[in-house]
Amino acid sequence: MDSQKEALQRIISTLANKNDEIQNFIDTLNQTLKGVQENSSNILTELDEEFDSLYSILDEVKESMINSIKQEQARKLQELQSQLSQCNNALENSEELLEFATRSLDIKEAEEFSKGNDGFSFSPFFETKVPKAPEIDPIECLVADNSVTVAWKMPEEDNKIDHFMLEYRKTNFDGLPRVKDERCWETIDNIKGTEYTLSGLKFDSKYMNFRVRACNKAVAGEYSDPVTLETKALNFSLDNSSSHLNLKVEDTCVEWDPTGGKGQENKIKGKENKGRSGTPSPKRTSVGSRPPAVRGSRDRFTGESYTVLGDTAIESGQHYWEVKAQKDCKSYSVGVAYKTLGKFDQLGKTNTSWCIHVNNWLQNTFAAKHNNKVKALDITVPERIGVFCDFDGGQLSFYDANSKQLLYSFKTKFTQPVLPGFMVWCGGLSLSTGMQVPSAVRTLQKSENGMTGSASSLNIVTQ
Repeated sequence: MDSQKEALQRIISTLANKNDEIQNFIDTLNQTLKGVQENSSNILTELDEEFDSLYSILDEVKESMINSIKQEQARKLQELQSQLSQCNNALENSEELLEFATRSLDIKEAEEFSKGNDGFSFSPFFETKVPKAPEIDPIECLVADNSVTVAWKMPEEDNKIDHFMLEYRKTNFDGLPRVKDERCWETIDNIKGTEYTLSGLKFDSKYMNFRVRACNKAVAGEYSDPVTLETKALNFSLDNSSSHLNLKVEDTCVEWDPTGGKGQENKIKGKENKGRSGTPSPKRTSVGSRPPAVRGSRDRFTGESYTVLGDTAIESGQHYWEVKAQKDCKSYSVGVAYKTLGKFDQLGKTNTSWCIHVNNWLQNTFAAKHNNKVKALDITVPERIGVFCDFDGGQLSFYDANSKQLLYSFKTKFTQPVLPGFMVWCGGLSLSTGMQVPSAVRTLQKSENGMTGSASSLNIVTQ
């Protein structure tokens, strides 16, 4: 009897253990099911985001191509309309001449015919010759302050010329224009003189092609031989892969986003937890093996280093760019930094970064910063700040972009390539790149070098 009870007890214990195992397995299956559902939902969301991004890129490409086609259409329509007008005038003059000649054939008296012939004169349209091609003089052309002055002359004097037509386009190829260049010619018509200045340009290409032709009242002449002028300037965008999570970054704009970091961090943590809890399928593994979104990059700044860097390193030469802050921006910094700037480091607080800092929160301050040393600036904060970097000369200067008044200069020795650096909190910044070093800034270099003595406490050679 006891042995039977003992056996029954063992059976009951075994069944209870089995029940626990089955219940645990059911819980695991439910958890796995939930994980698969959540992961699938996340994958679908990510897929939607990826395709939305692709659609956005395609829309941009489409818009760019449409604009190019419309520009080319407008240019050709203008040229064809001009030719049509000229042909209509020629036709009218030809019909007048034909009518006059027909009437002359009806004259029977020789003396009367002779009088009619003496009184006859051709229309000015038929007397006007096609203008010869002008000659662009590269020596007289000037590229300065994001403006280009093009000068030309006629091979011989022609008092019948009414105006000139100048055409230009940007290119990254030196020498003669290519037949299939990626950009269309842009036209400036009705130029009365023999030179023209294009101002306010953004130099986002290495070169510009120019050609010109002369026009009289009747017809346009041949184009001149094209001339290529160098339009060298620093072009860079903000590097979205090297910015703080709380910054919303576009090509040349950055804006503080207080919700950006939290949302992204929660999303990353959620992905990690879900990845561990669920049983991945082959499809889930392949999607999860893609590089994480740039917002999760380990190279980004974190903590209170609300920083973003430019995507182009400066290794030599002199360069210039400008920065404008939003009116309600609480705090921002503008400067340069080595690539080795740490993810927790703030601009100006290490020996690898130089900047000027504006603080409009609680107490207004304007200061230059380097290696955690601060120099207060007793100057009104300008609307736009110009940044001049002379890498070889070891100079970083800041100017009022409008008046070109010097705000502050660092003298140092750059031992590594530097990147434009920006910090912003509660506000936003917009950049202007593709700019040449202004002539006024170049002129001020000698006097500027004499003014930097007062900043000696910050002018430290960085190894």
